[in-house]
Amino acid sequence: MITAGKNRFSSSEGWPAARISEPDRILVVDDDPQLRRALRSTLSALGFVVADAESGEIALERLRKEKFNLVLLDINLPGLSGLETCRAIRTRSGVSILMLTVRSRSEDKIEALEAGADGYLTKPFDVNELLARIRAILRRAPVSAGESHLVALEGVEINFRDRQVRVNGQVKRLTPTELELLRYLVAHSDAVLAHDQILQAVWGPDYGDEVEYLRVFINQLRKKIEADPGRPRFIVTVPWLGYRFNRRNSQAPANQI
Repeated sequence: MITAGKNRFSSSEGWPAARISEPDRILVVDDDPQLRRALRSTLSALGFVVADAESGEIALERLRKEKFNLVLLDINLPGLSGLETCRAIRTRSGVSILMLTVRSRSEDKIEALEAGADGYLTKPFDVNELLARIRAILRRAPVSAGESHLVALEGVEINFRDRQVRVNGQVKRLTPTELELLRYLVAHSDAVLAHDQILQAVWGPDYGDEVEYLRVFINQLRKKIEADPGRPRFIVTVPWLGYRFNRRNSQAPANQI
């Protein structure tokens, strides 16, 4: 078991692409040296290649020079905060980001997600919980060479392989979680998908009650693919139940995804 805090630990694209060959590479960003050492030791023993950084500034420099699949990012960093670091990463990279935070308020978690994080984990945490979150994020693999990856809607072209959408010709990048969520919605076009069904399919079987969590990502997707996010045409809310992806105006065959 690992418990971690800011001062305590006990153990019982201008940048490189986010997805690279095995083994997965993880960057641990935390100003607590004991936690960095512990995570480096634990994750390395499990087959990950692990690097670390004690500040957001150092993390950004490493990300400019090296390839990583995942960043474990502490929210409470000196200097450039974890949220600021997350936003800076998102301006250039689609690398997966898991925020580590001692803050447990839902407002703080939502702020982390809106900054571009793919998920969050509250300190102290159990190593098995951390590994479950890491594996859930890393399994969001890119579209393979043999898989259809283009979907054309009215005014919108979605490229799942490149994690991009074009809205009236303007390119917008998708994060790994946004990509996986959109792929799931499109794959089940015109069907009503319950909140817990989406959460478990995209985030894993341990999820189901985090409706606010899902809401943040739905809003982010709407901002990227909807002409008017306040009046969505594609990602439609089904009150009290969940969401439906409206593909009736699609120019691509329904079985493409």
